[in-house]
Amino acid sequence: MSTKFPEIQGGGSLILAWQIKGKEVLVVGGGEVAAGRIVNLLNADAKVTVVCPAEGLNEEVAYRVQQGQVKHVDRVFLPLDLEPQKKVAMVLTAIDDPDASTRIWKYCKQLKVPANIADVPSECDFYFGSVHRDGPLQIMVSTNGNGPRMAAAIRRQIGQMLPEGTGDSITRVGQLRRKLRKVAPGKGTRDISKRMGWMSEVCDKWSTDDFNDMNDDDMQRLVQYYESGMVPSFQEIRLGNRGDVVWEFDGSFGWM
Repeated sequence: MSTKFPEIQGGGSLILAWQIKGKEVLVVGGGEVAAGRIVNLLNADAKVTVVCPAEGLNEEVAYRVQQGQVKHVDRVFLPLDLEPQKKVAMVLTAIDDPDASTRIWKYCKQLKVPANIADVPSECDFYFGSVHRDGPLQIMVSTNGNGPRMAAAIRRQIGQMLPEGTGDSITRVGQLRRKLRKVAPGKGTRDISKRMGWMSEVCDKWSTDDFNDMNDDDMQRLVQYYESGMVPSFQEIRLGNRGDVVWEFDGSFGWM
């Protein structure tokens, strides 16, 4: 029986953009995998503590410690690392000791702290995907723990398909949304729905290049159309759409 509603495909993960900014994250281990995790965390503005004997730090993690980008605890993991007063929001383990990793995971479960045990999908509350990053744009490809290397290949293909300047255009869209909220600050459900609908039409009608070329004056002229519900083209905004530009046809095959 056909239906107009989305088909349910079980077995997936709930993919979210987790706001970890300013929160404490514990990374157990200091090798290559830990280094990759740390980069992702720092890009999300998390406060990172690495628990690992100094001799276990690879060159990159040691550099992060030396630069003060992460805190370092020079020993193996102990339960006191998750004392409630430390307010740890997330734990990532990347060590070559399956038994120790499992003990950490079980302890995290007792304390209800989300954990990711590297290369053990059954002991993960969440997975890391392969991420394409371009300014505010982040696209994550996940194989739900089945094929990380394939996820990386797919992510590269997606990145190559995107128009140049996509990240910059998204930055401009964000600026436009903030300006629109100042012009139409209503917080009711109807107000929010109207703003979202109008912004969706703008994004559908304008190209990446249009957003990249849009300056502050263009943006100000554009939001003035909001109350009418109209969505002009970029060309109409740039020309002012006031009838002050007159095109003359010379009667042959071109415009004068």
